[in-house]
Amino acid sequence: MGLSQALNTAISGLRANQAALSLVSSNVANAETPGYVRKTVTQIQTIAGSDSTGVRITGVNRELDTYIQKQVLMETSGATYADVRSAALQNLQGIYGNPNSNTTIEANFNALTSALQALSTSPDSAAARSTVVNAAQSLAQQLNTASQGVQSLRSSAESAISDSVSTVNNALKQIASINKQLLGTSGNDAASASLLDQRDQYVTQLAQMMDIRVVDAGNNQINVFTNSGVQLVGSEASVLNFNAQGTVTPNTLWNSDPSKSNVGSITLTYPNGGSVDLVATNAIRSGAISGYLDLRDNTLVQAQTQLDQLAASLSSALSDKTTSGTAVSGPPNGYSVDLSGVQSGNSVQFSYTDTAGKVRNISVIRVDDPSALPLSNSATVDPNDEVIGVSFAGGAASVASQLNSALGGAGIQFTSSGTTLQILDGSGSGLTPINSASTTTTITSLTSGNAQLPLFTDNGVPYTGAITGNGSQMVGLASRISVNTALVGDPSRLIVYSTSPMTAAGDTTRSDFILSQLKSGSYYYSPQTGIGSTNSPSKGTLLNYIQQFTSAQGQAAASAKQVADGQDVVLSTLQKKLNQSSGVNIDDEMAHLLALQNAYAANARVMSAVKDMFTSLLQSI
Repeated sequence: MGLSQALNTAISGLRANQAALSLVSSNVANAETPGYVRKTVTQIQTIAGSDSTGVRITGVNRELDTYIQKQVLMETSGATYADVRSAALQNLQGIYGNPNSNTTIEANFNALTSALQALSTSPDSAAARSTVVNAAQSLAQQLNTASQGVQSLRSSAESAISDSVSTVNNALKQIASINKQLLGTSGNDAASASLLDQRDQYVTQLAQMMDIRVVDAGNNQINVFTNSGVQLVGSEASVLNFNAQGTVTPNTLWNSDPSKSNVGSITLTYPNGGSVDLVATNAIRSGAISGYLDLRDNTLVQAQTQLDQLAASLSSALSDKTTSGTAVSGPPNGYSVDLSGVQSGNSVQFSYTDTAGKVRNISVIRVDDPSALPLSNSATVDPNDEVIGVSFAGGAASVASQLNSALGGAGIQFTSSGTTLQILDGSGSGLTPINSASTTTTITSLTSGNAQLPLFTDNGVPYTGAITGNGSQMVGLASRISVNTALVGDPSRLIVYSTSPMTAAGDTTRSDFILSQLKSGSYYYSPQTGIGSTNSPSKGTLLNYIQQFTSAQGQAAASAKQVADGQDVVLSTLQKKLNQSSGVNIDDEMAHLLALQNAYAANARVMSAVKDMFTSLLQSI
C-alpha cells in the first residue's frame, strides 16, 4: 500500500467517523423525543483488487424491532378501548351513587317505603303524608338526575367520536403525504429515516383510534387497513365523515337504517369516490372510536333502559288495575270485558287451550298510532304472552273484527256490544275453550274509589305504556318521571281514595296497597336491562331489581378497570421492550462516542504520519 492509498483510506475513515458522530449527536439530542428511533450508520469496506481501500457509508439504519412494533400497535388499540370503557363505567358508577351513601337509588327507595310504613301507622298525620310525598319526589328526582347523567356521558361519547374522526383524518393525510415523499427514495439516508419516524408516530396515533393492520408495500411505502379489511390509506388517504346529530337524549338512538338513526354514523370515502358506513358494517372493532361507539349505542343505552324500567315499574305498580272478565254462559261460552277504561298501551288478556291441548296466553294491546303496527312479542316482557296490537279507533266492534281476522283460525269468536268485547269459544261446535279474560287499565284519578292511584306521572301525563311509531312511552321515562302535582297539592289523597262515599278516617287501604306493591309486588323486567334473558326474563320485587342492576353495574365497572389495568401493563411492557431495542440509551451513546473519538484520532494520526512521510520524501530529493 502506497502513501497516497494510506491517505485516502484515512480520509474515508474520517468521513465515516463524522457521519457516525452526527448520528450520535442526533440520538443524544432526541433521547426524550416520543417516537424517535435510534439511528446508526451502515458502512462497508471498500476493496480495489485484493487491497482494502477504506470504508464507505452506504446509508442510515433505524434500529427498529418491527415484530415488537406490530405487537405494540395491536395492544395500543386494545388498551385505548379498555381505558375509554373503564373511565366511562367509573363515571356511571358515580351517577348511580356510592353504595355507602344515602343518595343512591336504593337508599331513596327504602326511604319511601319507610315513610309509607309510618303513614300506615298514623294515617291521619299530615306530617307523615308530607314525608311520603317528599320521599317520592326525592326518588323521582334521583331518577331524573341519573338519566341526565347517563345522557351526558352519551353526549360526551358523541363529541369524542367527532374529535377522534378528526384525529384519524389528520393521521391518514400525513401518512399519505410521507408515503409520497418517500416514493422513489432509497430510504436509507438521514432525511428518509426521519420521515419514517414521523410516519410511525402517525400510525401509532391511528392505532389509538381504531384497530389497524399495516402492510409493507415495498419501496418504503405502507398501506393501512382496518382489521376488518377496509383500506384507510396507501398512496392516497381515505376520508372519514361523522354526521353528528346534535343533542343526545334517551330517544336518540343509532339505527342501521339512516332514516331512523338519531345519532351520528361514520362514513369512509375512498379516494376513488366509493364509500362505506363503518358503524353499520362493524368495521371498527377496537381503539378509542370503538369504545365510544359501544358506550353511546350499547352500554349507556342499557343503563338508561335500567332506569326507565324502574320508573315504568314504579308507575305501573301503583296505577295499573286488572279487572277480571265476566263469564258468559252459552253455548258459546267465554268471557266479556269492558273496554271503556282501556287506554293506549293498556291491554286485554285472555287465555285459551288450543286443539293440541296447549294453553296460550294472548295480550291485546291498544295502539293508537297505526305506524306502530304490527307489534312483536317484545312489546311484553312475559315470555308466555303472545302480543296482538289493535287499534281502538273504531270502538269495540272494530276491535272484535280485527281480532277475528288475527285469531279466527284458532277457533275463537269475538263479538261486541257497546263498549263490551266478548271472547267466545263457540263450544258445541268443537271450538277452542276460553280459560280466562281480563283487562289491565291505568287509573288516572286520585279519588276513583280504587286503592290504585297515579302517584308517579310522565311529566304530568299518566303513564300507560303507550307504543307509537317512535317507540315505547317507557323510553326516557326516568328523565321525565315526577310525582303527581295533584298529590303534591293534597297529600291527603294518599289515604282518601273515595269522596263518595268519603274514605273513613283511619282507613289505611291505599297506603297499605302502595307499600305492598313497592315491597312485595313481583314484576317482570325487560331483558334489555341486561338482567335476565328473552326466554327467562327477570322477575321479582322492585328492591330486588334495583339491587340487581346496581350490583351488575358495580361489577361491570370493577371488571372494566381490571381489564384496562391488565391491558395497560401489557402495553407498557411491550413499549418498554421496544424502547430498549429502538430507543436511545445515553450510556451506550457515550460509550460509542468515545470509540468514535478514538477512531477519529487514530485516522487523523495516520494522516499526520503520511504527511510527515511525504515531507521527508520531498526533502530528500
